[in-house]
Amino acid sequence: MPDEPQWLTDREREAWLALAKLMFNLPSALDAQLLRDNDLTLFDYFALSVLSMTPGRTLRLSDLAGQLSSSLSRLSNVVKRLERRGLLRREPDADNPRYTTAVLTDAGWELVVAAAPGHVAAVRRYVIDGLTDHQIDVLREIACHVARNLAHGDSASHTPDTS
Repeated sequence: MPDEPQWLTDREREAWLALAKLMFNLPSALDAQLLRDNDLTLFDYFALSVLSMTPGRTLRLSDLAGQLSSSLSRLSNVVKRLERRGLLRREPDADNPRYTTAVLTDAGWELVVAAAPGHVAAVRRYVIDGLTDHQIDVLREIACHVARNLAHGDSASHTPDTS
């Protein structure tokens, strides 16, 4: 006989529903700003941004997928679209040609540099402004805690993360 579910308390449910609402609404708001101002999705922007901060503006697709917490298939579709726009190009990895790298083009660099101020302003408006330094620290701690649980996969549901 399966164990009885451990139902959420009223307080836990309120916290969960607030987080769920945030998870649904924040990406849409950030997507809307980037699409309106730069014809980029949030995922596109993050892919270009990660490349822009990487030495040589080059990264293996598998490493880029890891940094974006994305599957290779999802990233591959985005990379193809960004490549058609001339924002990046794919090349065989110089160290191991079995791998493919994404290389940020000058056009991609210029677009991510142009998009950054508007994106940062939106992040400030929707997330950062109005928070105390302590709240920002707590937000980071909570986000890292949830990300660690997600990284541990199904085992996180059986073993609490006490770190």
